[in-house]
Amino acid sequence: MKRTYVKHLLLGLGVSAILSSCGSVPVTGRHQLLLVSDQEVLASSLTQYNDYMKSAPRSTQKAQSAMVSRVGQKIATATERYLKENGLEAELKNFDWEFSLVKDEQINAFCMPGGKIVVYEGLMKVVSSDDELAVVIGHEVAHAVAKHSNERMSQQMLAQYGAQILNQTLAQKSSAVQQVASSVYGLGAQYGVMLPFSRKHELEADYMGLIFMRIAGYNPDVAVTFWQKMSSGGSSKTPALLSTHPSDAKRIAEIQKALPQIKAKY
Repeated sequence: MKRTYVKHLLLGLGVSAILSSCGSVPVTGRHQLLLVSDQEVLASSLTQYNDYMKSAPRSTQKAQSAMVSRVGQKIATATERYLKENGLEAELKNFDWEFSLVKDEQINAFCMPGGKIVVYEGLMKVVSSDDELAVVIGHEVAHAVAKHSNERMSQQMLAQYGAQILNQTLAQKSSAVQQVASSVYGLGAQYGVMLPFSRKHELEADYMGLIFMRIAGYNPDVAVTFWQKMSSGGSSKTPALLSTHPSDAKRIAEIQKALPQIKAKY
Protein backbone atom coordinates (compact mmCIF):
# COMPACT_ATOMS: atom_id res chain seq x y z
CA MET A 1 0.00 0.00 0.00
CA LYS A 2 2.78 2.39 1.00
CA ARG A 3 4.77 1.64 -2.17
CA THR A 4 1.68 2.30 -4.32
CA TYR A 5 1.12 5.63 -2.55
CA VAL A 6 4.72 6.71 -3.14
CA LYS A 7 4.48 5.70 -6.79
CA HIS A 8 1.34 7.76 -7.29
CA LEU A 9 2.88 10.68 -5.39
CA LEU A 10 5.97 10.66 -7.60
CA LEU A 11 3.81 10.40 -10.70
CA GLY A 12 1.78 13.35 -9.48
CA LEU A 13 4.91 15.39 -8.87
CA GLY A 14 6.14 14.50 -12.35
CA VAL A 15 2.90 15.55 -14.00
CA SER A 16 2.88 18.75 -11.95
CA ALA A 17 6.43 19.55 -13.03
CA ILE A 18 5.55 18.95 -16.67
CA LEU A 19 2.45 21.12 -16.47
CA SER A 20 4.38 23.94 -14.81
CA SER A 21 7.03 23.71 -17.54
CA CYS A 22 4.67 24.11 -20.47
CA GLY A 23 4.89 27.13 -22.75
CA SER A 24 3.42 28.18 -26.05
CA VAL A 25 5.06 29.18 -29.31
CA PRO A 26 4.63 32.83 -30.34
CA VAL A 27 2.61 33.26 -33.55
CA THR A 28 1.28 29.68 -33.73
CA GLY A 29 0.22 29.23 -30.10
CA ARG A 30 1.30 25.57 -30.12
CA HIS A 31 1.90 24.19 -26.62
CA GLN A 32 5.43 22.97 -25.95
CA LEU A 33 7.47 21.43 -23.15
CA LEU A 34 10.19 23.76 -21.82
CA LEU A 35 12.06 22.14 -18.91
CA VAL A 36 15.12 24.36 -19.28
CA SER A 37 15.17 28.04 -18.39
CA ASP A 38 15.94 30.65 -21.04
CA GLN A 39 19.07 31.62 -19.12
CA GLU A 40 20.41 28.04 -19.15
CA VAL A 41 19.72 27.60 -22.85
CA LEU A 42 21.33 30.92 -23.75
CA ALA A 43 24.41 30.30 -21.60
CA SER A 44 25.06 26.82 -22.96
CA SER A 45 24.41 27.77 -26.58
CA LEU A 46 26.56 30.90 -26.40
CA THR A 47 29.51 28.82 -25.22
CA GLN A 48 29.08 26.45 -28.14
CA TYR A 49 28.62 29.31 -30.61
CA ASN A 50 31.72 31.20 -29.44
CA ASP A 51 33.82 28.03 -29.70
CA TYR A 52 32.53 27.44 -33.22
CA MET A 53 33.19 31.00 -34.38
CA LYS A 54 36.76 30.86 -33.08
CA SER A 55 37.50 28.10 -35.58
CA ALA A 56 35.11 29.03 -38.40
CA PRO A 57 36.82 31.00 -41.19
CA ARG A 58 34.98 34.26 -41.78
CA SER A 59 34.01 35.03 -45.34
CA THR A 60 36.03 37.63 -47.21
CA GLN A 61 33.15 38.26 -49.63
CA LYS A 62 32.26 41.81 -48.57
CA ALA A 63 29.15 42.21 -50.71
CA GLN A 64 27.70 38.90 -49.58
CA SER A 65 28.57 39.54 -45.95
CA ALA A 66 26.85 42.93 -46.17
CA MET A 67 23.81 41.26 -47.71
CA VAL A 68 23.57 38.76 -44.84
CA SER A 69 23.87 41.56 -42.30
CA ARG A 70 21.36 43.80 -44.10
CA VAL A 71 18.68 41.15 -44.49
CA GLY A 72 19.30 39.76 -41.02
CA GLN A 73 18.92 43.11 -39.30
CA LYS A 74 15.69 43.86 -41.15
CA ILE A 75 14.25 40.47 -40.17
CA ALA A 76 15.38 40.97 -36.56
CA THR A 77 13.76 44.42 -36.40
CA ALA A 78 10.52 43.04 -37.83
CA THR A 79 10.57 40.15 -35.36
CA GLU A 80 11.06 42.48 -32.40
CA ARG A 81 8.25 44.66 -33.70
CA TYR A 82 5.94 41.65 -33.85
CA LEU A 83 6.82 40.62 -30.30
CA LYS A 84 6.24 44.13 -28.94
CA GLU A 85 2.90 44.53 -30.70
CA ASN A 86 1.67 41.18 -29.42
CA GLY A 87 2.44 41.58 -25.73
CA LEU A 88 5.68 39.60 -25.85
CA GLU A 89 8.13 42.41 -25.20
CA ALA A 90 9.60 40.48 -22.26
CA GLU A 91 11.04 38.00 -24.79
CA LEU A 92 13.33 40.65 -26.28
CA LYS A 93 15.87 40.18 -23.49
CA ASN A 94 16.59 36.72 -24.91
CA PHE A 95 17.99 38.07 -28.19
CA ASP A 96 21.36 39.57 -29.06
CA TRP A 97 21.30 39.36 -32.84
CA GLU A 98 24.41 38.54 -34.82
CA PHE A 99 24.61 37.62 -38.51
CA SER A 100 27.76 36.03 -39.91
CA LEU A 101 28.86 34.61 -43.25
CA VAL A 102 31.49 31.87 -43.04
CA LYS A 103 33.60 30.02 -45.59
CA ASP A 104 31.87 26.70 -46.07
CA GLU A 105 30.66 25.20 -49.33
CA GLN A 106 27.62 23.54 -47.75
CA ILE A 107 24.28 24.96 -48.84
CA ASN A 108 23.23 25.63 -45.29
CA ALA A 109 22.56 28.10 -42.47
CA PHE A 110 21.74 27.79 -38.78
CA CYS A 111 20.54 29.86 -35.84
CA MET A 112 21.59 29.33 -32.25
CA PRO A 113 19.31 30.35 -29.37
CA GLY A 114 19.64 34.05 -28.69
CA GLY A 115 19.70 35.02 -32.35
CA LYS A 116 23.18 33.99 -33.51
CA ILE A 117 22.68 33.28 -37.22
CA VAL A 118 25.38 31.78 -39.42
CA VAL A 119 25.09 31.53 -43.21
CA TYR A 120 27.48 29.44 -45.30
CA GLU A 121 29.00 30.75 -48.52
CA GLY A 122 27.63 27.71 -50.33
CA LEU A 123 24.10 28.97 -49.74
CA MET A 124 24.93 32.36 -51.26
CA LYS A 125 25.65 30.64 -54.58
CA VAL A 126 21.99 29.62 -54.67
CA VAL A 127 20.48 32.86 -53.35
CA SER A 128 19.82 35.43 -56.07
CA SER A 129 18.10 38.24 -54.15
CA ASP A 130 17.47 39.77 -50.72
CA ASP A 131 13.99 38.24 -50.80
CA GLU A 132 15.38 34.72 -51.25
CA LEU A 133 17.89 35.20 -48.45
CA ALA A 134 15.03 36.51 -46.28
CA VAL A 135 13.26 33.16 -46.75
CA VAL A 136 16.21 31.38 -45.12
CA ILE A 137 17.01 33.93 -42.42
CA GLY A 138 13.33 34.34 -41.53
CA HIS A 139 13.14 30.57 -41.12
CA GLU A 140 16.26 30.46 -38.91
CA VAL A 141 15.12 33.39 -36.76
CA ALA A 142 11.80 31.61 -36.28
CA HIS A 143 13.61 28.62 -34.74
CA ALA A 144 15.04 30.94 -32.09
CA VAL A 145 11.77 32.78 -31.42
CA ALA A 146 9.87 29.48 -31.13
CA LYS A 147 12.50 28.14 -28.70
CA HIS A 148 12.81 24.95 -30.70
CA SER A 149 16.24 24.19 -29.20
CA ASN A 150 14.83 24.44 -25.67
CA GLU A 151 11.95 22.17 -26.63
CA ARG A 152 14.29 19.64 -28.20
CA MET A 153 16.56 19.70 -25.15
CA SER A 154 13.55 19.25 -22.86
CA GLN A 155 12.29 16.28 -24.83
CA GLN A 156 15.73 14.69 -24.72
CA MET A 157 16.08 15.32 -20.99
CA LEU A 158 12.69 13.77 -20.34
CA ALA A 159 13.60 10.72 -22.42
CA GLN A 160 17.05 10.40 -20.86
CA TYR A 161 16.32 11.15 -17.20
CA GLY A 162 12.57 10.61 -16.94
CA ALA A 163 11.08 10.71 -13.45
CA GLN A 164 14.48 11.39 -11.91
CA ILE A 165 14.73 14.86 -13.41
CA LEU A 166 11.04 15.60 -12.87
CA ASN A 167 10.86 14.47 -9.26
CA GLN A 168 13.69 16.83 -8.41
CA THR A 169 11.41 19.54 -9.79
CA LEU A 170 14.33 20.45 -12.01
CA ALA A 171 16.12 22.01 -9.04
CA GLN A 172 19.54 20.46 -9.63
CA LYS A 173 19.83 19.79 -13.32
CA SER A 174 22.79 21.89 -14.49
CA SER A 175 24.92 18.86 -15.37
CA ALA A 176 22.01 17.29 -17.23
CA VAL A 177 21.49 20.51 -19.19
CA GLN A 178 25.14 20.65 -20.20
CA GLN A 179 25.19 17.02 -21.29
CA VAL A 180 22.03 17.35 -23.36
CA ALA A 181 23.14 20.70 -24.79
CA SER A 182 26.37 19.19 -26.04
CA SER A 183 24.48 16.56 -27.99
CA VAL A 184 21.88 19.00 -29.31
CA TYR A 185 24.19 21.71 -30.61
CA GLY A 186 27.71 20.61 -29.82
CA LEU A 187 30.60 21.22 -32.17
CA GLY A 188 30.66 17.56 -33.12
CA ALA A 189 27.01 17.55 -34.11
CA GLN A 190 25.90 16.48 -37.56
CA TYR A 191 25.57 19.21 -40.25
CA GLY A 192 28.08 21.62 -38.75
CA VAL A 193 26.71 22.81 -35.43
CA MET A 194 23.01 22.20 -35.04
CA LEU A 195 21.46 18.76 -35.04
CA PRO A 196 18.43 18.55 -37.32
CA PHE A 197 15.12 19.82 -36.03
CA SER A 198 11.99 17.72 -36.34
CA ARG A 199 9.75 18.11 -39.37
CA LYS A 200 7.12 19.68 -37.11
CA HIS A 201 9.61 22.33 -36.06
CA GLU A 202 10.69 22.91 -39.64
CA LEU A 203 7.17 23.50 -40.93
CA GLU A 204 6.46 25.79 -37.99
CA ALA A 205 9.65 27.77 -38.70
CA ASP A 206 8.63 28.04 -42.37
CA TYR A 207 5.28 29.55 -41.38
CA MET A 208 6.67 31.96 -38.79
CA GLY A 209 9.53 32.94 -41.08
CA LEU A 210 7.08 33.97 -43.81
CA ILE A 211 5.38 36.31 -41.35
CA PHE A 212 8.65 37.85 -40.18
CA MET A 213 9.90 38.43 -43.74
CA ARG A 214 6.51 39.90 -44.72
CA ILE A 215 6.63 42.38 -41.82
CA ALA A 216 10.22 43.24 -42.82
CA GLY A 217 8.99 44.22 -46.29
CA TYR A 218 10.16 41.20 -48.26
CA ASN A 219 8.02 39.26 -50.72
CA PRO A 220 6.94 35.92 -49.13
CA ASP A 221 5.75 34.58 -52.52
CA VAL A 222 9.43 34.05 -53.33
CA ALA A 223 9.50 31.21 -50.79
CA VAL A 224 7.67 28.90 -53.21
CA THR A 225 10.05 29.39 -56.12
CA PHE A 226 13.08 29.41 -53.81
CA TRP A 227 12.32 25.99 -52.31
CA GLN A 228 11.45 24.69 -55.77
CA LYS A 229 14.84 25.88 -57.00
CA MET A 230 16.58 24.34 -53.99
CA SER A 231 14.94 20.96 -54.46
CA SER A 232 15.59 20.79 -58.19
CA GLY A 233 19.19 22.05 -58.15
CA GLY A 234 21.73 20.60 -60.47
CA SER A 235 23.78 19.07 -57.66
CA SER A 236 23.40 15.34 -57.15
CA LYS A 237 23.93 15.84 -53.42
CA THR A 238 20.99 17.01 -51.33
CA PRO A 239 21.73 20.42 -49.76
CA ALA A 240 22.25 20.18 -46.00
CA LEU A 241 19.51 22.76 -45.57
CA LEU A 242 17.06 20.29 -47.10
CA SER A 243 18.43 16.95 -45.99
CA THR A 244 16.26 16.53 -42.89
CA HIS A 245 13.47 18.91 -43.75
CA PRO A 246 9.92 17.96 -44.73
CA SER A 247 9.50 16.62 -48.25
CA ASP A 248 9.75 19.33 -50.88
CA ALA A 249 6.14 18.80 -51.97
CA LYS A 250 4.86 18.96 -48.38
CA ARG A 251 6.82 22.10 -47.59
CA ILE A 252 5.76 23.94 -50.74
CA ALA A 253 2.12 22.89 -50.32
CA GLU A 254 2.06 24.19 -46.73
CA ILE A 255 3.66 27.49 -47.79
CA GLN A 256 1.19 27.94 -50.63
CA LYS A 257 -1.69 27.27 -48.25
CA ALA A 258 -0.43 29.81 -45.70
CA LEU A 259 0.51 32.66 -48.07
CA PRO A 260 -2.97 34.16 -48.73
CA GLN A 261 -3.76 34.47 -45.04
CA ILE A 262 -0.32 35.86 -44.18
CA LYS A 263 -0.46 38.49 -46.94
CA ALA A 264 -3.98 39.51 -45.93
CA LYS A 265 -3.14 39.85 -42.22
CA TYR A 266 0.39 41.31 -42.26
